[in-house]
Amino acid sequence: MTATNAQSAEIAPTKAARAATEAAQSATLVARRSRVLMKGNEAIAEAAIQAGCDAYFGYPITPQAELLEWMARRMPELGRVFVQAESELAAINMALGAAATGARVMVSSSSPGISLMAEAMSYMAGSGTPMVLVNIMRAGPGLGGIGPSQSDYFQATKGHGHGDYRVPVLAPASIGEAMELMATSFELAERYRTPVMLVADGILGQAMEPVELRFRTPERHTFDWALTGAAGRPPRIVKSIDLVPEVLEKRNLDLQHKYREIAKRETRWESWQMEDADFAIVAYGTAARVARTAIAQSRAKGIKVGLFRPITLWPFPERELARLSRHLHGILTVELSAGQMVEDVRLAVEGRCPVAFHGRMGGMVPTPDEVSGALKALRGKAERTRAADAGGMR
Repeated sequence: MTATNAQSAEIAPTKAARAATEAAQSATLVARRSRVLMKGNEAIAEAAIQAGCDAYFGYPITPQAELLEWMARRMPELGRVFVQAESELAAINMALGAAATGARVMVSSSSPGISLMAEAMSYMAGSGTPMVLVNIMRAGPGLGGIGPSQSDYFQATKGHGHGDYRVPVLAPASIGEAMELMATSFELAERYRTPVMLVADGILGQAMEPVELRFRTPERHTFDWALTGAAGRPPRIVKSIDLVPEVLEKRNLDLQHKYREIAKRETRWESWQMEDADFAIVAYGTAARVARTAIAQSRAKGIKVGLFRPITLWPFPERELARLSRHLHGILTVELSAGQMVEDVRLAVEGRCPVAFHGRMGGMVPTPDEVSGALKALRGKAERTRAADAGGMR
């Protein structure tokens, strides 16, 4: 090879490397430009808009007021329906009427407002009317305070209105995940003809995080049940009343079959550092983020612990948690409440290992140190129990 050829051979890979570096830098710049700092409420609202929300109905209440304010500006800009109703009762019943036409509809509120919407939610479940309801939870009971809480778990997961019904409940742990789950919420609502709830505590609503502006618009479908006018076809009726017991029982049996299908197909969870874990922390939302820090602290002290995070609070990932519990020395459930999800954890575990609880109320958030301390206490109890069992077997 001549000197000139050798120099050319050296220069070629240098140019290729430079081009690759420039391409990587360009990709990084594009990624940075696609990341913006957004408040949780506003990010959820924009994700709903990008998911194709046709109509929004709401009433102001902290800590979700910014969600309504964002929709008040953006929905009219796009020629879509925005209504600030005179009350939560009016908002949810307006949503029922709009959703019955096949429109993609969302309502949002916070804990006391969600309570007022219970009757209409039951009507929607009974009539098979799809709609997405966002609850940015605040502390209670009663008017309580505007601090973050997870004390609406029972309300959301057990069917907070009357009758034998359930609704899918999605619980994001970050603002980015909340944006992703908005499209999923509309998909589930329309796929199963059911209301769907997305629940987040006040921290996720009020916090600001850098998020990637990646949106998804679920496919549109033509519904053979929607009230779109009966010109040229038989009329349709969307209702939840059946005065003949045999007919109403059949409707209820159909609903229970639907809920079994949802439980079988739509359960979602995340496990983190569970591969070698002796203990697990079960938490969702902000509590799960606190748990991650506590897990890092505990592992540094030699405690093998991982995180099991339900993403669907209903259907609760009971089968997966039951499987994991067979190999654990104990489970710590962490909540921003007096202990509600812990009941579903205990039902799933069925005594296979000890289940402990740590929570804070009234808008207080447990610290990682508190969680680490509760985990240490659980480990001590588990070790004493195993020692006692071993002594009894001698």
